[in-house]
Amino acid sequence: MKHSAMYSQIREKTYTIIFQTNTKAGRLFDLILLGFVLISVLLVMMETVADFNLKYHSYLITLEWIITVFFTIEYLLRIFSIDKPIRYVFSFYGIIDLLAILPMFASLFFTGYNILTVVRALRLLRLFKILNNPQFTSQSLKLKRALIASRGKIVVFIYFVLISTIIIGSIMYLIEGKESGFTSIPMSIYWTIVTLTTVGYGDISPQTPLGQFIASFVMILGYGIIAVPTGIVTAEINKYNKSRETQHQNPCGNCEADIYPSNAKFCPNCGHPIENN
Repeated sequence: MKHSAMYSQIREKTYTIIFQTNTKAGRLFDLILLGFVLISVLLVMMETVADFNLKYHSYLITLEWIITVFFTIEYLLRIFSIDKPIRYVFSFYGIIDLLAILPMFASLFFTGYNILTVVRALRLLRLFKILNNPQFTSQSLKLKRALIASRGKIVVFIYFVLISTIIIGSIMYLIEGKESGFTSIPMSIYWTIVTLTTVGYGDISPQTPLGQFIASFVMILGYGIIAVPTGIVTAEINKYNKSRETQHQNPCGNCEADIYPSNAKFCPNCGHPIENN
């Protein structure tokens, strides 16, 4: 019985530290994890710098092994501390955690594992899990609602942009022709997209006065196209904020999500008990 109680107590403490971000130990663990994630991604980037990697390769490998061991222990502790480990193992973040530690272990059995270094950059996705606290959750919920509410307008807008690029690309193909680099309609559409997004690689450019006039129009149109999606989402966020003010709803004290219905005992988003005034 003593061993069983001690085992349960260790599991509970481990779960609190790893998964409970609102505790002091949980916040400290998240800060340490955040530091390891950023260092790991920095190491991945520096390994691609030939001169730096040649000079400090042994140090980079040593640091990477230290970080990999830390992530491996953390991965095993997550499996150990939850009631249904299979659900975590096959969850999105569980798969990301596993992919983040596999490259270094694969290097023990396979040569040329450097191809897998890019996979280690997936550790950046851990930041979403680390930032899973009430403040970030509240803001992400607002953005999610705004994107869902505006998805119809955004789809129509994207459809308009696609049609515009095809029409403008076809016109530029007819006006400029192969002599100016517009060798085909797909190539002309590529130029239209590059110009609309104000990237302007310069690999293709119109030579005729009419083509240059159309190019100027496309450049000006590009600034408006960039602003439209931002305005649509911003309008939905403002509409959501105003609706909350008019309804006078009390947000959840843990995640700040709206409570439905008003007499609910627990938050439908995070399950936190609600203190009704």
